[in-house]
Amino acid sequence: MHEWDRYALVIDARSPHEYNEDHVPGAVNLPVVDDEQYAEVGIRHKTDKHGAYLIGVEYSLQNIARHIKPLISRYTPQDRFLVYCFRGGKRSRLWADNLRTIGFEVDVISGGWKNYRSWVRAGLETLPSRFSYRVLCGPTGCGKTRLLHALERQGAQVLDLESLASHRGSLIGALPGEPQPTQKMFDSLLLERMRTLDPARPVWLEAESKKIGNVQLPLALFEAMHRSPVIHVDAPMAERVLLWREDYAHFATDPVGMVRRLEPLKPLVGKETLGLWHELAAARRVDELFESVMARHYDPCYQRSTRRNYGEQEEQQALHLTSLGEQGLADAAEQLLKGIAEV
Repeated sequence: MHEWDRYALVIDARSPHEYNEDHVPGAVNLPVVDDEQYAEVGIRHKTDKHGAYLIGVEYSLQNIARHIKPLISRYTPQDRFLVYCFRGGKRSRLWADNLRTIGFEVDVISGGWKNYRSWVRAGLETLPSRFSYRVLCGPTGCGKTRLLHALERQGAQVLDLESLASHRGSLIGALPGEPQPTQKMFDSLLLERMRTLDPARPVWLEAESKKIGNVQLPLALFEAMHRSPVIHVDAPMAERVLLWREDYAHFATDPVGMVRRLEPLKPLVGKETLGLWHELAAARRVDELFESVMARHYDPCYQRSTRRNYGEQEEQQALHLTSLGEQGLADAAEQLLKGIAEV
């Protein structure tokens, strides 16, 4: 499979809905036919192949022409392009032939996106086992993600799964205005990130469930995490509440909406606890609400999950963060990295 950064431009010639489901990271969608045209050509192809090809090429040339001056004309003959479609067939060839006519060097992904997708799946089955991991465990709100970023600022290799998934990994973890990628797109982003990592150095990441929102971790990565050294992170409740006020600011302004999302937890936390949350939300006692949700639901869940997934690990370390401010996290990251270096 190609190294994408070798190319001045990677063109996805498929329709927009195909591109939105998954694409080569960094590829630009320059569809040979748009969604409506693609459907029209497909319907006609069932009864009139010649007519379908006729209108398909007409649409294709019009669409390609629209991109020549505003985009393609920016590049020089020394630039090399990569093109792909679903199977590396007609749509790729239409773009490649026109670009070659202009004078560009063009490669086409053999087998198209379908072959690329097989390559991604195969990579996620094998690549995760090549790395050694350091797993940050800890109850929600204890600053694991912020600590991960502090480690990265100090030069550590970090795999931020929640960032790739556009989700914080809980019932209330959806990010306002940021839809999650599809499963296939998440796989592409994850593999792309893992291919930049150095197997000779440890990779730091947070403990996650099998699913982060609607996307699922590859089994090889999930299992590798559970065989890895663990750092148990904790912080004072007051610091955790403050973090929630910052990271979940949308729920600080709409606590009723937050509790509404937590209603599926009723069988777990009980009618009384859920009723308390509704009362606190209605009274806008946000700090008390945040603390209660963490103490009555997320902390017990974390304890159960940790015992189940990491309870037998011998290499475990405890890290108590007295502050989740920038300096406190920087000091903690330095402490962790120093400990690794001294081993």
